[in-house]
Amino acid sequence: MSEGLINFITEWQKIMFILAPSSVGLGILIYIFYKIILGAKKSLKAKHDFVSKLEFKILFLTHSLIALGVFFIANTYKQEAVLLSFVWFFIRFFISICLGVLYGYIAFLMLKYYYPSVQAKRLKKYRYTPRTNPETGNEMKLLSEEEEDVYLDEGMQAEEDVFSVDYDVWIDVETGYTQIEKYEGRLSAMQCDRCGFQTLKLEKEEITKEVKDTEDGELIKHYKCSYCKRIKRKTVKISAKKTEQDFQVNENTRFVDLKGNKRVVFVKIDIHSSEGDIKKYEFQNLQEAQKFLKEFSFQKLEEKH
Repeated sequence: MSEGLINFITEWQKIMFILAPSSVGLGILIYIFYKIILGAKKSLKAKHDFVSKLEFKILFLTHSLIALGVFFIANTYKQEAVLLSFVWFFIRFFISICLGVLYGYIAFLMLKYYYPSVQAKRLKKYRYTPRTNPETGNEMKLLSEEEEDVYLDEGMQAEEDVFSVDYDVWIDVETGYTQIEKYEGRLSAMQCDRCGFQTLKLEKEEITKEVKDTEDGELIKHYKCSYCKRIKRKTVKISAKKTEQDFQVNENTRFVDLKGNKRVVFVKIDIHSSEGDIKKYEFQNLQEAQKFLKEFSFQKLEEKH
């Protein structure tokens, strides 16, 4: 082997020894810093919001850096064999990529399928642990959906009626002190640029240009704010290329295959009224869809329009 290749492999080895602990260490430091900030949050509501918005991203970044660390570490092994033949450099490099990708893929699967249930339990604990009156120290009571309406203004009630926002009202029974906390609802809704509430929902879709084999179509989405009655329209292109097949759901549908892999990405519900109106909703799983149907009232929803 030439002296130039030997120098290259030697320098590569030094760089890998530096990058390996740096990458892993940075990932760990980011996670520790995240935990410190989380611990510094005083209220359970602040912890809930912080975890729900950032924890997945932090864990994904941490594991990505560790996966890089695995790649760097694997590139330091069998240095003697690599110095004897440059072919071994490429073999080691390929194996290092495989090990790094394998770690990253396993971490991704854990975050995608196992982590959500763990996070849901933590968020539930943060949300429903009894609050304490900061003035008296008394334990507060969480009001039911019927009881809390007295403490919510019309805009807040409108947000809850379209399931875009969910409010929790805690009250100190002895003093009457109340605390209102805002959470994301089961359905998505855009923030209205007029009233500021998350009550801008999709009303209907109108196809203005049909899709052809080689030509895209055009769709106009009509939105309406259930609080201030703001109307908004958005034009969307419909791709002519179809890559997905319709998935029919019935009582025999299996949402998870024999290997435990999810077969359903989301559940879509179209509700048709007797007057011909159609409401469209999307859910992450069947349980959310079932819960929504139990609480849904078409008449109550129409009263807000």
